[in-house]
Amino acid sequence: MKCLDDFRLQLGGREYVPLMIGGMGVDISTSDLALEAARLGGIGHISDAMVPTVSDRRYKTRYVAAKMAKYKFNVGNDDKSIAQFDLGDLAEAQRLHVEYTMGRKQGDGLVFINIMEKLGMNNPSATLKVRLEAALDNGIDGISLSAGLHLGSFALMQDHPRFRDAQLGIIVSSVRALNLFLRKTKGLDRLPDFVVVEGPLAGGHLGFGLDWKKYDLATITAEVLAFLKEHDLTIPVIPAGGIFTGSDGVRFMETGSAAVQVATRFTVSHECGLPKHVRQEYFKASEEDVEVNLVSPTGYPMRMLKHCPAIGAHNRPNCEQFGYLLDRNGHCAYIDAYNRAVEKNPDDVHVYEKTCLCTQMRKFNCWTCGEYVYRLKDTTHQLADGSYAELSAEHIFEDYRLSRDDKIALPDITD
Repeated sequence: MKCLDDFRLQLGGREYVPLMIGGMGVDISTSDLALEAARLGGIGHISDAMVPTVSDRRYKTRYVAAKMAKYKFNVGNDDKSIAQFDLGDLAEAQRLHVEYTMGRKQGDGLVFINIMEKLGMNNPSATLKVRLEAALDNGIDGISLSAGLHLGSFALMQDHPRFRDAQLGIIVSSVRALNLFLRKTKGLDRLPDFVVVEGPLAGGHLGFGLDWKKYDLATITAEVLAFLKEHDLTIPVIPAGGIFTGSDGVRFMETGSAAVQVATRFTVSHECGLPKHVRQEYFKASEEDVEVNLVSPTGYPMRMLKHCPAIGAHNRPNCEQFGYLLDRNGHCAYIDAYNRAVEKNPDDVHVYEKTCLCTQMRKFNCWTCGEYVYRLKDTTHQLADGSYAELSAEHIFEDYRLSRDDKIALPDITD
């Protein structure tokens, strides 16, 4: 059987190892993780999810504290429409994150940024435009548009000098979503440079309903490839979600895909942003620990470990500090769920209906994962104390690139 290294991704007139690490937020796909992928000749992502919060942690800024100080008077008010992000601060946070990453880049690969449309931030169009343009301004190699149809995102960038220079792609879960995007952007005379097809076994938010088991990545990818061929469009297609071995990737390459996107196996790498104790929870997970639920305020189903601390937490809405999921009217579904929980039992508040993603993702309490997280224990050694040996991103990347016959190379625990 072939290995992934027998293929190459053709993108922007250059060749790359056909392996892309997905953009996991909040700061789970760190700069260090993305840079390892680029150094090894593939593509890595950072994420701009909650980028002011990430900037405070990584670059010692104080954007969250400043926002809270400005809107503290509104904490007890359910109407959060007044709690707006400072667009200058948002642009600066994005600049710091992208500039810090790109300034350390080595190797022949690329670094992209994952930008989520569903982060409405109480001012969807303006905040999205700032995030897109700041990423381009500061030298990002490419942008993956995720968590939404992004029907207006290309238009927000069309006047930027790098609009036709940077690699711009979209993540979809169906031919219908891709067709809608292409029809909406047709007048801009600018096709996406790549399409990531994310299937139902992916981690985090899904582009499916609770009937996700009716769908499979191979079928959707084949439908997208057929659609592009029918319309005489040459756009690289990159399947994602449930690709656990290099051989899984090869099977997609042999049927016409240009590369594969992976993420779950990198959540337990040294370079990943998850704290060590959370990485061990991923290693220990069983198949029964994984669920797809509706606790996300976005309305999208989300795959996570069902015993994570985010489910049933009791924190009040922290929109004056964060507010990343507020819609254009200053509303978030968690506010309603919290109020219902308070009304039901004011002396012992636990919110099971929704979770405050802003607070819980910041604390790394929302353990989102791919369907095959329970297989992570098979990629390493269990140590004498019962814990599992962590892996380097390089080891995982090279195993994907070089492995054959569905084999997984275990790490040398003496490293």
